[in-house]
Amino acid sequence: MDQLRLNALDAEDLAIVSAHVQDAVLRVGDLALDGRAGRLLVPMNRFAWEAARPRRWFAKPEPGERRRSVLRFDRVLSASRTGIDLGAPEDVLSLLALRWTPGDDPSGAIELVFAGEAAIRLHVECIEVQLADLGAAWSTPSRPFHRV
Repeated sequence: MDQLRLNALDAEDLAIVSAHVQDAVLRVGDLALDGRAGRLLVPMNRFAWEAARPRRWFAKPEPGERRRSVLRFDRVLSASRTGIDLGAPEDVLSLLALRWTPGDDPSGAIELVFAGEAAIRLHVECIEVQLADLGAAWSTPSRPFHRV
């Protein structure tokens, strides 16, 4: 499958990007906030949900694939975090979702929600997010599973 490149400029776009980065894993030390430029870069290994076959009940899960990707947030005014220790750069975070909370239009907050009650909250001028795959996919025997 070709490399994925997505742009988000509104809440609907952000929901699509969120679906594509669900279950991505990243190291704390790879997070890069440039306050002067108003940018957060989030390098990650994302599970390629768009390439995954639907799971069949009572069947052994088929292997999936992961891709090295970067998630870029622009127009960042400020950032805060909970449950993330920047002094532990080798810690691994599992991204669950991106959430949008509108403010005075077009500003608002984007929250990166991680497993283990960790989160990053970005106050932004507007939604300006890009997701880009950086290379070829590799096979992974484990496939994320969420009970509904």
